Amino acid sequence: MTAANVLQSLGAMLLSGGIEVVDCSGTLGPDTPLLKLPPDFAKDTPKIEIHRISEYDQDGPFWAWNWLKLGEHSGTHFDAPHHWITGRDYADGYTDTIPMQNLVAPVNVIDCSAEVAKNPDFLLSAEMVKAWEAKHGAINPGEWVVLRSDWDTRSHDEALYLNADDTGPHSPGPTVDCIEYLLSKGIVGWGNQCIGTDAGQAGGMTPPYPAHNLLHKANRYGLASLANLGKLPAKGAILIAAPLKIKNGTGSPIRALALVPKA
Repeated sequence: MTAANVLQSLGAMLLSGGIEVVDCSGTLGPDTPLLKLPPDFAKDTPKIEIHRISEYDQDGPFWAWNWLKLGEHSGTHFDAPHHWITGRDYADGYTDTIPMQNLVAPVNVIDCSAEVAKNPDFLLSAEMVKAWEAKHGAINPGEWVVLRSDWDTRSHDEALYLNADDTGPHSPGPTVDCIEYLLSKGIVGWGNQCIGTDAGQAGGMTPPYPAHNLLHKANRYGLASLANLGKLPAKGAILIAAPLKIKNGTGSPIRALALVPKA
């Protein structure tokens, strides 16, 4: 079968409903939870603002449109390599220079929702990933890997979503050896349903924040605040996660979409 035949078949399946398009993004608006940085560091991303320009009124009788104020790493978003100091030297590490071929790829969904329900500080290790592969099949080069935690069910409440106390935030993520193992498999990127790609307590790891530190050092990508991963199979879906083409962008809000075959 030729590539043209494959695309023709894909188009037919999309039109017939044989392939479902699943929205893996949260809603972007003034109530979207945003990352809070430690007070010793830079100021936080400002709250998202949506300002009306006109809506069929004296400022525009036939059209409606808005202007926005938001940070690159707001809501469901993409982390480019230049976002972290370890990835700062890649010429193709910005949102406007990343090869688009990398951003549409098969996705491996590792379901740890039951474990996270018992322990919000759950960490996914390399051994757990290997056990998942033994059951579902190997993770292949160029593929996405995402952690399903169902953390997006908390996104209606910023305090619940950030889940922080005096010791810092508490949310699931990968261990250092998990990211090292996934990079050895040649993945294109890693995704999480939490506010960031790392676990809430990842600042105490060595190196700290391994999803940021190691992924971007390897010129790989991160996806944060993903949603609806429970609608995806462990294997068999295609994830489309393209950032806005922002000049020298370090990241971007995205509309992450998954192509999922209906059972």
